[in-house]
Amino acid sequence: MATTVLHPTAPARAGRRAPWKSPVDQPAYARPALLFITVLAAVLYVWGIDHSQYHTFYANAARSMTESWKAFFFGSFDPGNSITLDKLPGFLWPQALSARIFGFHPWALTLPQVLEGVASLLVLHRLVRRWAGVNAALIADTAFLVTPVAVGLFRTAVEDPAFTLCVLLAAEAAQRAARDGRLRPLVACGVWVGVGFQAKMLEAWAVLPALALVYLVTAPVTLRKRLAHLGVAAVVMTAVSLSWMLAVTLTPAKDRPYVDGTTNNSAFSMVVGYNFLNRFSSLGISAASTGSVSATQGGGGGHRGEWTAGGLSGQAGGLAGSQASGRTGGQAGGADSTHRGFGTASGSGSYAHRRLGTAGVRSGQFTGAQAVAARQGGGGSGSGGDQNGWSKMFGTSLASQTGWLYPIAAISVVCGLLWRRGRPRTDGIRGGFLMWGTWLATYFLVFSAGSVGGHTYYMGVIAVPLAALTGGGVVQMWRAHRAGGRRAWVLPGAVAATAVWSAYLAGQFSWFLPWLAPLVGVLGLAAVALLAPARPTRTPTGGRLALAGLAAALAAVLIAPGAWAVQVFNPAYGSTGMGAVGPSGTNRGHGSVTSASGRRGQVLWGDGTARAGAATAAVGRGGVAGFGGFGGFGGMDAGGELTASQRKLLHYTTAHQGSAEYVFATTGWNSASPYILATGARVLPLGGFSGRVPFPTEAQFRQLVSSGKLQYVLVGGGRGMGAFLGGGSGTTSASTATTQITSWVQSTCTPVPASAYGGTDVAGTQALYRCGTGQ
Repeated sequence: MATTVLHPTAPARAGRRAPWKSPVDQPAYARPALLFITVLAAVLYVWGIDHSQYHTFYANAARSMTESWKAFFFGSFDPGNSITLDKLPGFLWPQALSARIFGFHPWALTLPQVLEGVASLLVLHRLVRRWAGVNAALIADTAFLVTPVAVGLFRTAVEDPAFTLCVLLAAEAAQRAARDGRLRPLVACGVWVGVGFQAKMLEAWAVLPALALVYLVTAPVTLRKRLAHLGVAAVVMTAVSLSWMLAVTLTPAKDRPYVDGTTNNSAFSMVVGYNFLNRFSSLGISAASTGSVSATQGGGGGHRGEWTAGGLSGQAGGLAGSQASGRTGGQAGGADSTHRGFGTASGSGSYAHRRLGTAGVRSGQFTGAQAVAARQGGGGSGSGGDQNGWSKMFGTSLASQTGWLYPIAAISVVCGLLWRRGRPRTDGIRGGFLMWGTWLATYFLVFSAGSVGGHTYYMGVIAVPLAALTGGGVVQMWRAHRAGGRRAWVLPGAVAATAVWSAYLAGQFSWFLPWLAPLVGVLGLAAVALLAPARPTRTPTGGRLALAGLAAALAAVLIAPGAWAVQVFNPAYGSTGMGAVGPSGTNRGHGSVTSASGRRGQVLWGDGTARAGAATAAVGRGGVAGFGGFGGFGGMDAGGELTASQRKLLHYTTAHQGSAEYVFATTGWNSASPYILATGARVLPLGGFSGRVPFPTEAQFRQLVSSGKLQYVLVGGGRGMGAFLGGGSGTTSASTATTQITSWVQSTCTPVPASAYGGTDVAGTQALYRCGTGQ
């Protein structure tokens, strides 16, 4: 028997209504329930914001963007506007504005993500309510709220919170356009996709098939007009998307910072080659001809030599670089580590040593958080080791953060499309299932084919359609259940399938909440037992049984992800710089556990030694700068301030700076990071994020020295991720501009003894040189 889902009508506007009271066309509980969900979301997102940590890489740019509007527009990594991020800066604009208003604090950089999260929840509610009704919207909001990655995402200072909000706003505009066949909301949809492009680049365009398809199929206008409208919206979307890239391209190179991630200083190379094609190197795609720095390390199809979450379990304790002396060192406690979403690394309380066969990397002391390197495909059974290949979306590392609702969402799409066969082309219910299903399938395939490494927060855009389909699907299947017939069995079947899958995922973490998997099983059985015999249209008793079965069904579906999501209140399993919440995996070989949060506590790497045992470099939500300087002057202390040695060095170089444009230069962004974050000092980083960007060249560096713009150089302490991982793709670190500059400095400039500024030598990890006349 066919079922009908009524289109929600516009709310009546009869005078003013208290904000906690529902509109007349909605149940009395609708508005209070939405307010409760919204407040709970705000609490989950904002919890512990006062303990936020700076993101390892992005926070430097946010600080620089508060120093000048030029840095704000271009997304400069350093206050001197020498080089940009290796991303478009749009996602950092809200963070920089927040820091300008409230001052530069970790929580000020996290606050915009909290607001973006609450806004995303409200936009999702509006979308689903218009599509499938208020009950479906409330279920969808609840499902989105309890999805672990959605909670972790909006507590993390990365690109995806702003991107997720933008694509939701684009979908809301596309929904209005498809309902009325109007051009204006479709143009607004294009604008929002373009704004999302500023946050996440080409990933924003992956939503286009879903939005274009729903308009093309369901808009109540002629095909010619639909195609014309889509063409106009596409032009607007393209213009907004490419606006920043065109502005950078049209700005003379001498008047703007160098574009990171490229060999030709091109924004298009950074977006298309470095941040897109490199992600699909496992498919045989090469970005070598795009002018971007190759991000593949060791041919594993990874991104920038991405660290698999969990890393190599046998080397999780730590490692030390080696130089001509052949010294190796390295100390580690069993610590977790995340770096800029590159994954978590765990050690089992063991010590491990390894040589980095890279010229110019000086030996020193490392913690597990600093030095566990695992190339893509090299992860063991630890957290994230299953984040490679086409099956990665079903691996426990990602599925436990995102995929609890896979079965019910898939069944909802199939039923939504099949059950609406024969309806008019403009049927909005079928159009909604078409949009959400296409959205889910597109991103699912993109992430399955591409490299995601430990970037758990990428999955936020997957959580959106999963939640929407759960809400719309449950309402659809519930109405089919009430109507009776063969379709009545779909709801119990979908709940049973989802409960089995949830119990399986929970069972993979048997050491964490061991009661969870059995509870999910019991709730699933209870739901099926209550729903199967109940026919609410026959007797009052049957109706009550069916409602009890529906309540048990929702509990069975949502309790497991909810148990993960509430771990934000647990200091041991709070969210990370990757957006993960709860346990991220297990090392079945040794029984060790990788916490997705690391414990809240102290930064591991001040003065090159671990402090108070082992916390993590990804402490809390921001992904604290965990790779800054491998010893010596590379890291900050636990309070986010410069260490004593760093303060002395900065005071000395500032006092002797004279008319120089830069306080000093460093041989890696990670060495510059503490000084930028703490003081906004004009420190010149060499080599970009990867350490292999040819900026500045040796000739340009010498010109800076001879012109008096630069006098001091801090050598050592890491040369970006490229040097740390040993080059790649035919490019060794020995051939980079940074290592050439380092060799020139060491052979030409005068070493400054640590005693000159009251510092101390730290195992030769870093050395200060004075260059130029009068050295």
